[in-house]
Amino acid sequence: MLTKEQYEAYRQQALGLYQKANIALTDKEQHEIEIADFGLGQFEQTGLGVLVYVNTDRCCAKELAMWPRQTCPEHRHPPISEQNPGKEETFRCRWGKMYLYVPGEAAAQPKATPPAGREKTYTIWHEIELNPGEQYTLSPNTLHWFQAGPEGAVVSEFSTRSLDEKDFFTDEEIARITKLA
Repeated sequence: MLTKEQYEAYRQQALGLYQKANIALTDKEQHEIEIADFGLGQFEQTGLGVLVYVNTDRCCAKELAMWPRQTCPEHRHPPISEQNPGKEETFRCRWGKMYLYVPGEAAAQPKATPPAGREKTYTIWHEIELNPGEQYTLSPNTLHWFQAGPEGAVVSEFSTRSLDEKDFFTDEEIARITKLA
């Protein structure tokens, strides 16, 4: 759980990361940045700064700010209904480096390391390295996780409708919605 002061400090740090990526934000957008700590109380190890530009019934666009070696935990976007097979998403690296892990042949020497004490909740190890200008698209219901490189990262996410509250996390202790103390 984060205090209001911690939340605001992290939001300011996220703004600094977006500035490094030359991402211009309106005053309104600057105040809409969400700090997602996944309920673990270890934001700098497991978390994201998230700015949602648009999230309609058909599409979603977000900016993800990631601190050095910060991880977004393993999860998938399951089917919601017969008409909605789950979220399809594309990650495009804008600044820094991101290591994305998906099902497939495991990397012999993965460049990312799961947060200490949570290693058992990271089960897939096929590594995709994204550098500025590179992107990767995930099909709905694909298990995945990602970690920023040593300097951090800013990653754009383009997807079908986002329903974060419906995401399935491998780690049962994860809570997607941040609670403030």
